[in-house]
Amino acid sequence: MKNRDIPADAEATAVAVLGWLANEPEMLSRFLALSGVQPTQLRRAVGDPAFLAGMLEFLMQHEPTLMEFCTATDTKPETVVEAYHRYAGPSFDSADF
Repeated sequence: MKNRDIPADAEATAVAVLGWLANEPEMLSRFLALSGVQPTQLRRAVGDPAFLAGMLEFLMQHEPTLMEFCTATDTKPETVVEAYHRYAGPSFDSADF
């Protein structure tokens, strides 16, 4: 999947998550540690849809973190889930497959 195939609203959500993580150093460090991405690789990784899907999935895997992001950015949890599916593509448990 190419970046141009991602709707603007999904891109905006991914950018919002990245911005939020950048302002949460402990959370960003945890995400980078779990993803294996080095801080020096972050700028390049942002252009990779798989990285962005992983970042959104990281947020969704821990409901308190998801809700903290949603509260801080006035974003609905469903918006994060939709953006994740746009980046990750269809899965066996989605109606899109």
